[in-house]
Amino acid sequence: MPTISMFYGILVSMYFMDTSEHHAPHINVYFQGFEAVFGIPGADLLAGEFPKNKKRLVQAWIEIHADELMADWTLAIQGKELFRIDPLK
Repeated sequence: MPTISMFYGILVSMYFMDTSEHHAPHINVYFQGFEAVFGIPGADLLAGEFPKNKKRLVQAWIEIHADELMADWTLAIQGKELFRIDPLK
């Protein structure tokens, strides 16, 4: 599970070949014991729970980096190396 970004204590990861559970492009995010799955590019919460203020940060980051996330998703489903994406500033 490669980490593609980190900001404000939030860890953003994308699994290789991960199309079976959610059937759509998505990222996995972690923050102080919370875990959630967000769809890309729509930034919808697909699974898990996340603190409201951190959820907004993740959703804003997804909107800003939607094209890069989709490019990483394409690489991930092919099992190729992912590139890092700039954190939210």
